Amino acid sequence: MKTLVCSLLFALCAITALAADVSGKWTGTFTPDGGEPQPATIILKQSGSTLTGSGGPDESQQWPIENGKVDGNRVTGSVKSPDGAVYTIDVALEGDHLKGSISANMGGETMKGKMDVTRAK
Repeated sequence: MKTLVCSLLFALCAITALAADVSGKWTGTFTPDGGEPQPATIILKQSGSTLTGSGGPDESQQWPIENGKVDGNRVTGSVKSPDGAVYTIDVALEGDHLKGSISANMGGETMKGKMDVTRAK
């Protein structure tokens, strides 16, 4: 009964020690501040609070996730593209969306934006 109550509380508020399972394919957009939405696809595998997988603009262009973590409903990590840009995400699970911020750093310049991806069915 206690586990069921904790699970329900997490699903509603993300306040328990149990983390949502964000494993799977997520697709949506990355929108740079002041720019047009760009496609984003992330493929995640969660084991406890550790997150592995890959991310990129589509399924054919994926780069490994580094430092991936899940803490409650918060998901963080980064990917490095072949051109040297490092994309860092800090998103939260909101229903069937992962929404939040993303920053790209290349050659000392940083670009910030928003990410909104939905679990692929």
